[in-house]
Amino acid sequence: MMSAPSPKLQQMPLLTGRNILIVEDEYYLADDIEQAFRRLGADIVGPVGDVHDALSILSAGDVINGAVLDINVRDEMIFPVAQELRARQVPFVFTSGYDRVVSSEFANVPLWEKPINVGAMARELAEMILTP
Repeated sequence: MMSAPSPKLQQMPLLTGRNILIVEDEYYLADDIEQAFRRLGADIVGPVGDVHDALSILSAGDVINGAVLDINVRDEMIFPVAQELRARQVPFVFTSGYDRVVSSEFANVPLWEKPINVGAMARELAEMILTP
């Protein structure tokens, strides 16, 4: 169950000037996620549909403020991207159409199971970004 956004979130333009990386191989879901974050003022990096492209973006040195990571992208696990984001202290959430397949290393990362309430997921990541 999701709680109402904190007063801090209600008073400010949530993600204006923040870059959100989206890694999702389902086109329509990626588009829905992108639109939800744009409504919160975010700039979108991607969406990208594979792990290699996501790692390339990270190695390019662009500032990433948060990320949405599909756990299984084209039959490849997203964990190398998650490890890089964690090393940079970038907040992220996982999405998955499967049962929980997250290792204990990422047990504290929010997991949104498909079908996703995209708006609620976007607000949760926004709160993670704004309240480190």
